[in-house]
Amino acid sequence: MRFGWMTLAHSPSPADDANAIFEQLEQATLAEQLGFDGVWLTEHNFTGESVYADPIPFAAALAMRTQRIRIGFAVIQMALRHPVRLATQLSLLDNLCKGRLDIGVGRGSIFNEYEFVGYGLRSDDARERMAEALEVMTRAWTATPLDFKGKYFAVRLPELRPAPLQRPHPPIWHSVASAASFHLCGKKGVPILTVRLPIAHIRERLGQYAEGLSASGLAAAAQRQLMRQAAIWRWVYVAESRAAAEDELAAALQATRRHMMHARQALNPADFHADPALLNPWTDPAHAEAEGIEWALRSGTLIGSAEDVAEQVAELRDAGVHHLLCQMSFGYLDHGRITRSMRRFAARVLPAFRSGAPSS
Repeated sequence: MRFGWMTLAHSPSPADDANAIFEQLEQATLAEQLGFDGVWLTEHNFTGESVYADPIPFAAALAMRTQRIRIGFAVIQMALRHPVRLATQLSLLDNLCKGRLDIGVGRGSIFNEYEFVGYGLRSDDARERMAEALEVMTRAWTATPLDFKGKYFAVRLPELRPAPLQRPHPPIWHSVASAASFHLCGKKGVPILTVRLPIAHIRERLGQYAEGLSASGLAAAAQRQLMRQAAIWRWVYVAESRAAAEDELAAALQATRRHMMHARQALNPADFHADPALLNPWTDPAHAEAEGIEWALRSGTLIGSAEDVAEQVAELRDAGVHHLLCQMSFGYLDHGRITRSMRRFAARVLPAFRSGAPSS
């Protein structure tokens, strides 16, 4: 199995931002030292979520501090960015990290409309804007010269410099959730990463991806590779015992949820309403705080002692998961607890699932 280390940590106040940024650098660098295969960076703006806000300059700093680990985005908010500027920045970053870059793309935040407003946009056309931005970005890497006229962007450029080190460009990962999106991405032959799907749905969703791949025209070996690198996201927290892990994580999740709900209530425009189909007890303010935290602990979380977490990883492996994104840095969990959890996972969980380890 492959294991990515993922972060979605908060800084509690502007005064804490600088320290929180450097703690994130320390954690991400430690992920390489501990043997993780990738670091996956999130993007949020204006309220201290994702700490560094813009993952691209942060990734450049990380590229200078690491040698082996791949650096990915989960995800770049495509609807908030100009695609030519983004293509240029990512080309430079791919050179700085010597071809270790993975680019996860998404439309933008589903719940934080204030992020769109901050860039003078609204989310109504975000999916369409993202599709056009992705086309422009990809063509900027592959078409010389580029002359593009669309609904949102009209650009002409002779050549993009620097060119990315990975040719024709770094892998572009698509964020998926619905059955239809799994099948469509398979048919397009693109790598995928997905949300905290319940384990009961994973085999079905991966089957839909496989069905799409079978219609992609790709060689069988390429299809197998894409299946094995399909990335499943989980919260992960390893403590000395299950009870300690749940107590420590519940306290951090309580502060995280309060921050999240307050920001959305205070900053989202009055005319914005999240899609009810996308809400769950963790994200829906209509659910009580205790219910939301309980749901978070029971759904999409690997938690407990190292032995507990190893059993939970084995369940995922047996359901067909070969690539796990471990969100180990998140919310208001403090730096010391995060790094101790990382070290326990690396020492007592990760080795059991490496190549050559027994399957049960």
